[in-house]
Amino acid sequence: MDSRTTVERTSELELVVTRTFDAPARLVFEAWTRPDLMKRWWAPRSSGVPLRACEMHVRVGGAYRLEFGKDAANSFAFFGKYLEATPPSRLVWTNDESEDAAVTTVTFEETAGKTLLVLHERYPAKEALDESIVGMTHGTPEQFEQLDELLASLRATATNPAT
Repeated sequence: MDSRTTVERTSELELVVTRTFDAPARLVFEAWTRPDLMKRWWAPRSSGVPLRACEMHVRVGGAYRLEFGKDAANSFAFFGKYLEATPPSRLVWTNDESEDAAVTTVTFEETAGKTLLVLHERYPAKEALDESIVGMTHGTPEQFEQLDELLASLRATATNPAT
């Protein structure tokens, strides 16, 4: 597992993931809120299941839908609504695809051009977290590596724009 990403169960209902990115909070926040950017990093490559559709209306009460799969016949989706959206420091959303889904809070704290990202999930029951933790422990570090690659690319483009 990538040692720069920590995944920690902090209680029977809560999971916290942290990582520092070498990018300003504004850029990291954009990667979490712009569908064109989210599609480039959210699905772990090793899963072989691409993020095929991404709709995000990032505002309080706005909805999101992330659809995974190689085609419409063999796809599944994560969806919910935003409870908070405070650029570039905080996002909170529901995960409405199941009764046992978590409420997710992501904070973005910038210091000296780097961003500490803290993802906090609170589940309604211990069993729900038990089912989710394996995927979070293995998939999230890979996702965050992909996000790191995207951020490096975006930083390079910003500092060396094509002429």
